[in-house]
Amino acid sequence: MIRREFYLADAAAQEKLAAELARHCPAGAVIFLQGELGAGKTTFVRGFLRALGYKGVVKSPTYTLVEPYELGERQVYHFDLYRLGDPEELEYAGGRDYFEGESVCLVEWPEKAAGFLPQADIVCEIHYAGTGRQLSLQALTAKGSSMLQAIPEESL
Repeated sequence: MIRREFYLADAAAQEKLAAELARHCPAGAVIFLQGELGAGKTTFVRGFLRALGYKGVVKSPTYTLVEPYELGERQVYHFDLYRLGDPEELEYAGGRDYFEGESVCLVEWPEKAAGFLPQADIVCEIHYAGTGRQLSLQALTAKGSSMLQAIPEESL
């Protein structure tokens, strides 16, 4: 599968990359977001949602586990599983239902629910790199590969 690496100088560059990915994101896509605390996972989600037309505040759903966004005909779910004590908690909360159908799911801290999540189409890893961020996008499915191939190099 495909892997692409990006150095992003600031939050604006991170949001721009996320927006580009959102423009090529089909219904039913699952994107895992990994990285240290404060690395910019929610910043990435904000850029993604803004590209789809969302104008409100984007905050990490650390205590609620999931934040739904109705964007026209699109449903996007933003998960933050950082506080999940046991992977089964997601199952008890009806987590599996969110991943059925046409909804796009963005999942922060997916490792906290290992075994209870579907396969990701794309894994986004964000790491500190000086004052910027090093971001890698790895496609794990054909859907993810087509998303990454659609991002033009010159767009960033």
